[in-house]
Amino acid sequence: MLPVMEQFYTIQGEGYNTGRAAYFIRLGGCDVGCHWCDVKESWDADAHPRQSIAQLVEAVLAHPGRDVVITGGEPLMHELGPLTAALQAAGCRTWLETSGAHPLSGTWDWICLSPKKFKAPLPDVLAAAHELKVVVFNGHDFAWAEEHAALVPASTRLYLQPEWSRAARMTPELVEYVKQHPRWQVSLQTHKYLDIP
Repeated sequence: MLPVMEQFYTIQGEGYNTGRAAYFIRLGGCDVGCHWCDVKESWDADAHPRQSIAQLVEAVLAHPGRDVVITGGEPLMHELGPLTAALQAAGCRTWLETSGAHPLSGTWDWICLSPKKFKAPLPDVLAAAHELKVVVFNGHDFAWAEEHAALVPASTRLYLQPEWSRAARMTPELVEYVKQHPRWQVSLQTHKYLDIP
């Protein structure tokens, strides 16, 4: 049984899989506590109803897409092996969005690591990351992004994403940084521009 804040079928709005249909399962519980978090209501795991893995898989299969994003909160606060095994047995691909602050569990087709300054990512998550997505809130975050890029495999895709409330200010600086450091790519929260969940 897992605490589920919300679940919905939509379009992945950011990072490597932008534009793909995906079913999102947002688990409750987070101890990272980003001040700019846009889902602070996810932090308290006990505030959300618990669902069985069978219920979650059934909900996913009611839609045509087979890409499933497990997000939070911080989903790695929970043991995710049984959930990913059940989803993959049902023909789904499993994508994880994590800060990396808890030990890796589950079997993943794609891991998006978005580290936070308040709690460092663990080495096992850094080593497994397919995608490093750093949210840029101010100019100091570029150096912080480079520190984390040095800790992930050479094959990891690197993304810089302006924090939504600071996008007007930071996007021009971010664009210029990527032009000067082309191993990085720009990620935007396109779901907010499209006005979809």
